[in-house]
Amino acid sequence: MKPRFFLTSLMLLSGFGHAFGQDSAEIVELVQASGCLSCHSVKEKIVGPALQDVATKYAGNVDAVGSLTQSIKYGSRGKWGRMAMPPHSSISAEDLTTLATWVMSHKP
Repeated sequence: MKPRFFLTSLMLLSGFGHAFGQDSAEIVELVQASGCLSCHSVKEKIVGPALQDVATKYAGNVDAVGSLTQSIKYGSRGKWGRMAMPPHSSISAEDLTTLATWVMSHKP
């Protein structure tokens, strides 16, 4: 079994499965293809912060989607500890906005 497939399957079973239950097939495919599952989970910190923690942190920010879009596209350093988030500059502007909006939908 390939490690990436195993990791993706494990994450789906441990939290993303519930979140994806209400999401469209398109967002599931986008999240998987974009590599979000490599470092993030909805409720648990893996390498990066839990997505519900990100949504909580940005909940009062009127430009939360814009801020998250920038962090996804260009990466970030120092926002969540010492580990840097790598840039994902190959993701289209439309998909970046979709991903950031999806992250914000995970407020607990």
